[in-house]
Amino acid sequence: MLQKNACLLVIGNEILSGRTQDANTQVLARALNAQGIRLLEVRVIPDIEDHIVQTVTECRARFDIIFTCGGIGPTHDDITAECIAKAMGVPLLRHEPTFQKLEALMGKEKFNTARQRMAMFPEGSVPIENAISAAPGFSIGNVHVMAGVPSIFASMVDALVPQLEKGPPLTSVSWHAAGLKEGDFADDLRRLQDRFPGIDLGSYPYGLTDGTKGTALVAKGYDAEAVTTVGPLLHDLIMAHGREPVSGDPPHKA
Repeated sequence: MLQKNACLLVIGNEILSGRTQDANTQVLARALNAQGIRLLEVRVIPDIEDHIVQTVTECRARFDIIFTCGGIGPTHDDITAECIAKAMGVPLLRHEPTFQKLEALMGKEKFNTARQRMAMFPEGSVPIENAISAAPGFSIGNVHVMAGVPSIFASMVDALVPQLEKGPPLTSVSWHAAGLKEGDFADDLRRLQDRFPGIDLGSYPYGLTDGTKGTALVAKGYDAEAVTTVGPLLHDLIMAHGREPVSGDPPHKA
């Protein structure tokens, strides 16, 4: 089974200006890990039509699956749907079932021209369910377009990702030890990585609220057998440097 890969495009001037902090990458990454899809890249791009169209076109050719978040609301700067239509070479049309659903929910008086924009999809799109506010995202080809609001994005991820083709889930194992320093074991970890190129090995220094400092060693990948094999080797690496390995991640990170 071939491992599918993915890219997330976070669309929004508010992210790039620092006004808003991205909270969606972690939500999507965790869902994809469980589904066996590898998130290879995340890009943050502005609400500029040419930039969005060019980025979507480029990423569609490089990755199996594209996710976007942001820019599908009712305001003037919500231009993602129009840009996706342009990138896909199709017209932007009113999606009648979505239009009728939103009109019934909001009432004809409140369902004004601005809100009607949320029912405009590229031709051939399929809605992505939104259990929070009803206004859906949409999928077209290998592109899945979702809201930027974290609670709504998470709802759409819950609806969408389990429907995607499933691969082997991400497996991980970790050990940590107080007093362990990266410079002490860097060469050993590199040699271990050379032995197991198909998995990711990482080291992560930490500090606890009580002043304790140390390092966690983590192996992760989609080959569960290889990850399981490396786990005891990380334990032994820590032991070889005179520290006491503890299974799992360090508690109460500062």
